[in-house]
Amino acid sequence: MSSLISNSSRDTSLIQLSAVSHSYPESDTVHSVLKDVNLSIAQGEKLALLGRSGSGKTTLLNLVAGIDIPDSGIITLDGENIASQTETQRTVFRRQHIGFIYQFFNLVPSLTALENVALVLELNGENSSDALDKSHNLLQRLGLAGKEHRFPSRLSGGEQQRVAIARALVHSPAIVLADEPTGNLDARTGEEVLAVLHEVLAERDSCLLLVTHSLAVARTTDRILTLEEGIISEQHGEFAW
Repeated sequence: MSSLISNSSRDTSLIQLSAVSHSYPESDTVHSVLKDVNLSIAQGEKLALLGRSGSGKTTLLNLVAGIDIPDSGIITLDGENIASQTETQRTVFRRQHIGFIYQFFNLVPSLTALENVALVLELNGENSSDALDKSHNLLQRLGLAGKEHRFPSRLSGGEQQRVAIARALVHSPAIVLADEPTGNLDARTGEEVLAVLHEVLAERDSCLLLVTHSLAVARTTDRILTLEEGIISEQHGEFAW
């Protein structure tokens, strides 16, 4: 069975999954996570992906990011077939064109907030001075003025997630992938962080694929998809979970 999600209101597909399947071994069997999935996401579009724990939501993000490759099918990002690239090519492409926001922040503990953000630009070949200037400006934009030189351990959860957002956006990626970005935050802080994320994404016309368990978070996006038994479908009404 194929799940086709289309978007007639936009002309350009920035992310395209065509007949993508993925599985992994589980005990003596093979567990199929994605089954012949077709998905199209346009530039500037924001999608939420809902699903039960273990349904394969994070696996889908990892496939789009080129961290994993599908068993079959084609994944193109801005016209590039990442499934056919070498691991090194996928790493470079991800570093230049994709921003990834993790639930558990994944900041480097030995680096300050400013250094965590600037590292992305430096890895992309930008000189240190320019990287620090851009990172400083973005952290201020995200409400962290005066806290740029603090280490992650000296920041609150909401502040760490703002640093993580800055790190994901500082190189102006076309694609932002977010895995439960508010999952470790209280409701009020989560709303604030999500508002900042959407505001900056809109300014840069980046597309967003956001994995969440929260229907309230999902409803802040343009479209809501669900992943169940390996099949993606678009939702227009109430949910079973």
